[in-house]
Amino acid sequence: MSEGIAYRGLREWLALVDQAGQLQKVDGASWEEDIGMATEILHHAPGSPAALFDHIPGYPTGNRVLANGLNSKERLAITFGLPSDLSSFELSSRIAAKARNSKYLPFEYVQDGPVLENVHTGDDINIWEFPVPRWHDQDKGRYIGTGGFNITRDPDEGWFNLGTYRVMGDSDGRHAFFYVSPGKHGRIHRDKYFARREPCPVVVVAGADPLLFLAGCTEHPYGLCEYEWAGGMRGEPFQVIKGQFTGLPIPADAEIVLEGFAHYDDLKEEGPFGEWTGYYASSSRLEPRIEIKAVYHRNNPILVGSPPNRPPDEQSFYRSFMRSPLLKEELEKAGVPDVQAVWCHEAGGARMFVAVAIKQRYPGHAAQAGHIAASCHVGAYCGRYVVVVDEDIDVTNLEEVIWAMCTRSDPATSIDIINRAWSTHLDPRISPEDKEKGRLWNSRAIIDATRPYDWRDQFPAVNMPAPELRRQGMEKWGYLLKK
Repeated sequence: MSEGIAYRGLREWLALVDQAGQLQKVDGASWEEDIGMATEILHHAPGSPAALFDHIPGYPTGNRVLANGLNSKERLAITFGLPSDLSSFELSSRIAAKARNSKYLPFEYVQDGPVLENVHTGDDINIWEFPVPRWHDQDKGRYIGTGGFNITRDPDEGWFNLGTYRVMGDSDGRHAFFYVSPGKHGRIHRDKYFARREPCPVVVVAGADPLLFLAGCTEHPYGLCEYEWAGGMRGEPFQVIKGQFTGLPIPADAEIVLEGFAHYDDLKEEGPFGEWTGYYASSSRLEPRIEIKAVYHRNNPILVGSPPNRPPDEQSFYRSFMRSPLLKEELEKAGVPDVQAVWCHEAGGARMFVAVAIKQRYPGHAAQAGHIAASCHVGAYCGRYVVVVDEDIDVTNLEEVIWAMCTRSDPATSIDIINRAWSTHLDPRISPEDKEKGRLWNSRAIIDATRPYDWRDQFPAVNMPAPELRRQGMEKWGYLLKK
C-alpha cells in the first residue's frame, strides 16, 4: 500500500474521518426531504463535516446514506494520505505529483468479497430496498447514482471505463437510467453498442472506495482504465469480482452495485435533475433504460451521495483539486512554457471559470495559454471563461483574479472569443430551440489579464509589500488577527 494511504475501502476511510472529528452521524432524517435539504446546507457551509444518515424512516437500521464526504481539504488529504495543513494549491499539486510518480496497476480478480454478502436476481430485484434520497425538491425521481460510478467496456478495444454519470431509478425498482453527455467515454462505449443494435453492458456502483470515486469523476486520457490509476495511487491492485451477467469488473468491497444492460430500443422519460451548473438545465427527455439483472450489496450497506447543487458545492470543491493539476499538465504537454499555476474555480463548477498564471516569455504567450486551456481535453467540455494572469496572482484566490481582470485587461483588446465549442444539455445558456435541434455548443472567452507584454516593465507597480516584507510584517503584527 502506498505510504500515507492508511485505509482500504469506504468503511476504513470513514473510520479515519471519524477519528479526525470530520464525521457527523444523523438519525431519523427522511429520504423524501430531509437528507437532500441537509446535504444542500452542508454543501454551502465551508468546513462542514461529512454526514452519515441512519435510522431512516421506512428502512432497517444500518441501511445508511453518506453525504458531503469530500467537501473539505482534511478529508481529501485523508483520501490521498497527505498532510492536512497544506494550502489548496499545495494539496492539489501533491495529489498530482503522487499520480505522476505512481505506476499504473491493473486490477486483479478474486472469487469472493463483501459485495457478495447479498445478491438479488430475478423477482428479488428491487432498488428501492435502499433509502435513495430525493436530492432536490424539483427532481422528477430518486437518483441512486450521484456519489459512485458506472463501469462500461469498449466493445472494439476491450478497455474498461469508470465514469461518474447520473443514474435515476425507475418506479418499478427493476430498471434505472444511464444519462451520459455526448463525448464522454461511457457515452462513446454505449454508442458503439447501440450502433450495432446491441445492448450495452453496464454496472452502476453506488458506494465504494473514495479513490475509485474520484478516479471515475476525473478526466483521464481515453483508453486508460481508472482502476489502474487508482491502484497506482494506492500502491496495490484493486480487487474485483466478475459480474455474473456482464462479465464487467466489480469492486469486491463495493457497498451497492447494480448490474445489467442498457437497451437502445427501451426509452423512457428521464429527468429533470438539479445539475452541477446550479440549474435544471437539461429538462427531461427519452433516455435508454438499464434492465437490472442483479443487485449486489453488503450487509448494512452505505449509499454514497454526491448530488450536484448550486456551485460552489461539494462536487465543484473536490473537482477543483482533481482537475486543476490535470489542466496544468495538459498545458505543459502542449508546449506552453512557464505555467506557474492553474485553478478550476469552484464558483464555475470547476469548469466554467479557469485561471491560469504564467510568467510571460514572449508576445502572445498569454493568448496561447488561454486558447489551449479552453480547448484541451480537460478544459474543453462546457467551459466558459479562461483568465490568464501574471505569476504574482494567486489563482486560487478569486478576488485576486478578478482584481487582475479589472486592472490589467481592456475589454476592447484583451478578450478573444472561441465559437462552437463542446457543450452539453446541462448548459443553461443554450436556448431550448438549440437543445431541441442538437446544437450543443457554446462560446468561450479568453481574457488576457496579464500586464501588456510590450510595455509590461512600465506597468504601474502594485502597492503591496514584497513577499519577504510581508512575511516580516506578519511575524511582527500577525497577533492583531487573533481573536
